[in-house]
Amino acid sequence: MSAEPQVMLLTRPHAALIATLRAPPAPVAGEVRIRVEACGVCRTDLHLVDGELPQATYPIVPGHEVVGIVEALGPGVSSPGLGERVGVPWLAGTCGRCTYCRQGRENLCDAARFTGCTRDGGYATHLLANADYCVRLGSHWSDPVATAPLLCAGLIGWRALVAAGAAERLGIFGFGAAAHIVTQIACWQGARVFAFTRPGDRPTQAFATSLGACWAGGSDQPTPEPLDAVIIFAAVGELVPAALRAVRKGGRVVCAGIHMSDIPGFPYRLLWGERELVSVANLRRRDAVEFFEVAARAGVHAQTQTYPLGEANRALAALREGGMRGAAVLIP
Repeated sequence: MSAEPQVMLLTRPHAALIATLRAPPAPVAGEVRIRVEACGVCRTDLHLVDGELPQATYPIVPGHEVVGIVEALGPGVSSPGLGERVGVPWLAGTCGRCTYCRQGRENLCDAARFTGCTRDGGYATHLLANADYCVRLGSHWSDPVATAPLLCAGLIGWRALVAAGAAERLGIFGFGAAAHIVTQIACWQGARVFAFTRPGDRPTQAFATSLGACWAGGSDQPTPEPLDAVIIFAAVGELVPAALRAVRKGGRVVCAGIHMSDIPGFPYRLLWGERELVSVANLRRRDAVEFFEVAARAGVHAQTQTYPLGEANRALAALREGGMRGAAVLIP
């Protein structure tokens, strides 16, 4: 390798990321080394910086929406191959033996490892990844920048959409990276999407309607008609009672974030009528297979804003401020 790899290192919660040079990582058995082409900036990375993820280890290199080229194989690895473009998502490894893993629910494995949280991620020029947990990207996904946000915003959004069930009228609270991808798929499937943004955020509301939402308004506004399901991407517990008010009897509210502020008390009548309140956690490898197949057929395209790797702190600040259309992506 011609240059020493650079990483953006988070030494502790509430600290700024520090550009750090490291020796080239060598893959061990079962691993691949990947030259990073692009890494999405996810809201989960903000939770990591803010110390809100109890499973996190520090120091850590964040980033779990990684697209790159395999450039070295560890012992015993035959797939993916050298020179292949792959994605590295949030789920970095599981035990494969526990009840959850045996039941096909590896996303709930208590021994799971997570990219950019418990093992170093993609805010870097290079990273190591478990070969069995890489997503093999076909020729359709040839644009690393546009593909990177799909590795989490797309995957967790897809899992949330599946959890919402067959909703003809779908509400989405928090119109960020995941929502702008899910809206494209939901509309392609024939759903009517109702987008709820921060109160008064007209630009984001216009963005939502440009992607196919039939209605967009503030989260403080009542829904124009009862909804079949609601997905909450915003990390705001106060939205849960609002979402329950928005769904019809028998409707479902899906909490899709890894972290959420406390949910306030609410009257039982909001839940009564066989309404359901559920969460989605992490993702499974087969979610990626399903999602990328559907996303290709639906013509999903992530709208992105790029930043140089060394400006990761600025990208995180922009995400925190809100109002970003689509997703931020770091370019080494």
